[in-house]
Amino acid sequence: MSVTGPLTRPDGTVIDKTALRRKYLEERDKRLRPDGNDQYQRLTGRFAHYLEDPYTPRTEREPKTDDCTVVFIGGGFGGLVTGARLKEAGVDDVRIIEKGGDFGGTWYWNRYPGAQCDTASMVYMPLLEETGHMPTEKYAHAPEILEHCQRIGKHFGLYEDALFHTEVTGLQWDAQRSRWVISTNRGDHFTARFVAMGIGPLHVPKLPGIPGIDAFAGHSFHTSRWDYDYTGGDPSGAPMDRLADKRVAIIGTGATAVQCVPHLARSCRELFVFQRTPSSVDVRGNHPIDPEWFAGIATPGWQRRWLENFTANQTGGVAAEDLVMDGWTEIARRVRAKVMTLPAEERTPMTMLAAFEDSDHEKMEEIRARVDAIVEDRATAEHLKAWYRQLCKRPCFHDEYLQAYNVPGTHLVDTDGKGVERITEHGVVVAGTEYQVDCIIYASGFEVGTAYTRRAGYDPIGRDGVTLSEHWADGMRSLHGIHVRGFPNAFFVQPTQGANLLSNVPHNLTESARTIATTIKHALDSGADEIEVGQEAEDRWIALLLTGPGRMRRSPDCTPGYYNNEGQDPGRRALLNVGYPAGPSAYFQYLDGWRTSGTFEGLEFR
Repeated sequence: MSVTGPLTRPDGTVIDKTALRRKYLEERDKRLRPDGNDQYQRLTGRFAHYLEDPYTPRTEREPKTDDCTVVFIGGGFGGLVTGARLKEAGVDDVRIIEKGGDFGGTWYWNRYPGAQCDTASMVYMPLLEETGHMPTEKYAHAPEILEHCQRIGKHFGLYEDALFHTEVTGLQWDAQRSRWVISTNRGDHFTARFVAMGIGPLHVPKLPGIPGIDAFAGHSFHTSRWDYDYTGGDPSGAPMDRLADKRVAIIGTGATAVQCVPHLARSCRELFVFQRTPSSVDVRGNHPIDPEWFAGIATPGWQRRWLENFTANQTGGVAAEDLVMDGWTEIARRVRAKVMTLPAEERTPMTMLAAFEDSDHEKMEEIRARVDAIVEDRATAEHLKAWYRQLCKRPCFHDEYLQAYNVPGTHLVDTDGKGVERITEHGVVVAGTEYQVDCIIYASGFEVGTAYTRRAGYDPIGRDGVTLSEHWADGMRSLHGIHVRGFPNAFFVQPTQGANLLSNVPHNLTESARTIATTIKHALDSGADEIEVGQEAEDRWIALLLTGPGRMRRSPDCTPGYYNNEGQDPGRRALLNVGYPAGPSAYFQYLDGWRTSGTFEGLEFR
């Protein structure tokens, strides 16, 4: 029995919650596998060329041997926003190291057709107000986002000392000089007074560990290195005119495939979409931004107000209105409405969680009904239905993906949760049937659940020779997710142990950037050589984090994916992969107060 009354589908029929839970568990069990994250492989050996930069020629240069005030590792949003805040604070000597050929991070690499942000541009694209840019549409496409990254770099003078096509290979603290010593794959060996790291979770591509994957004799590539020389077209949406006579396979049906499949469907002679688990695909409702409307809302401080409003609406904070009005905030609005149907005296944690589940069941039934309303072939429609709770996997929003399966020549090959059986010289095998293709496109995503140092490609060596991997052997330890004991003058830009807000990661980055710039500026003004979090302060922060509800999205009926460590027990270390107990809005308010107080409680300046 539902705590909020009978639940119904869009057609008015009653939802059997017991049967639905059973269905979710059955679908989960089909996909559970003991190898977890090890089912994927890195792009090495024959696939190493996938990692080459197809967009920007490498420019030769002399190795750097100088000394910098601040070095930031990573040229995506984290590096750009932190660099911008440092420049605003009067810290001009800022060097960004980036393995790509330009700024942009994930938006430098991801230029596949149809790529766009799935959080509204107004809150996703940082520093809009500072650079005076108006997004052209509610969900900007990749070329505009990359151009905006370049705009930030130019506006704040971040190109002047940037090192592109450069990867850090060593980072070690020199206690005698109070400097970080940095080595790179370009022969650089220089020092920095302060180092910040924002390597991001979406920069190490992975391939599925399918037997025979190296046997395919046709063409293949990963979506993060889209081969327009082969397909024709370009990132701006020009037709992929070289695929008209090609049979193409795409392996993966996550957020990337949802965006690029419609473009492939229009271009290929035949397209085979190999699916292990369908994504939930809700309405996107993209539209151009009206300049007159934008002029009316873009008053001083507008973007920060929008960020705070989005976070409050999306994570259960207090907001009188919803400025963004997108799929993310709609989830939260529905949950709140369902909870409010409970009498005040009955709103216990248990009943509110039950109301959350009721809201989710109704929403997922809407999403499954949308498949029936759009996809013409009944068997295909059934296979495209997502049987799990909406937040078990990254929710998707798109208005052309489901329609692509009505295009002649587009075939969904559902593997019933088993995945592709093997790859041969000529194609892809599922359930004993070989699908011969000319090209295989891997939409298999990036490493997310692996260790931070593995994704970084180096292991920072801090005070007394202790490596970061050793310091975090029992789990991450920090203050605010930014400062780490034993690693003075180092800063981490990422969500964990802070807001942990993953639906709009840039909000985490903008607040970390403000904190880092304010802290470094204080050290420079006060003549301090070193900044380090005190042991007691780090311990207190960890103890505070452990008072919270723990890891979210760990419902036992969730299908495996990167949200739940591929369905495997993440171990004790994951107990610390959490955020501020009171939630993201409260964390951002707390951090703002911590910064503006000027006391920098918990940090030692010496």
